[in-house]
Amino acid sequence: MQIRLEQERDYLEVENLVRDSFWNVYRPGAYEHFIVHNLRSDESFIADLAYVIEDDNGIIGHISYSKGEIRYGDDVASAVILGPLSVHTDFQNRGLGSKLVNHTLQIAKDEDIPFVLVVGDEDYYSRFGFESASKYNLYLEGTDLAEENPFFMINVFDESKIRKDLGIFRNPEVFDVDEDEVDEFDRQFEYREKLVKEGQLVFE
Repeated sequence: MQIRLEQERDYLEVENLVRDSFWNVYRPGAYEHFIVHNLRSDESFIADLAYVIEDDNGIIGHISYSKGEIRYGDDVASAVILGPLSVHTDFQNRGLGSKLVNHTLQIAKDEDIPFVLVVGDEDYYSRFGFESASKYNLYLEGTDLAEENPFFMINVFDESKIRKDLGIFRNPEVFDVDEDEVDEFDRQFEYREKLVKEGQLVFE
């Protein structure tokens, strides 16, 4: 088993992995594989933080990073966000996602990236040093500023690079997907049924 940078020859295999690992989890179907596909040609993509875990079965884990924007009033600053993170369904709960996160966070730190943001499960990401971004007066665009959003988190490597004034983070535009475009993109993959399941964030 090895952790290595994603290469062009991995693209389709990675997209299948991402699709399968997210299918019907947060919504009927998935669109994370479409985001991963589009990220690679987007200026927000951080290629040297795109890693895979590979073993004799092929690629069983993948992680991406990109750059979004934080608006501080009239000022705009770039900020790195983690995700999507995917692990093959047959290999989940074995610490592979943790290996990818720890490996790439160390690289980000070594590259003097001052902090990394993530939107996800606070119980999972807190083990890597992530905490609520509201502690630093940072909020995800579209969320209520009067309430803490525990799923929007930050891992700070350099406290001196964090501003104290109110900041609103926006994901890269490539994360805003059109469902019809996703469905069209999905035609190249093996058919899977979209299902409504308890616990999904969006019901259709």
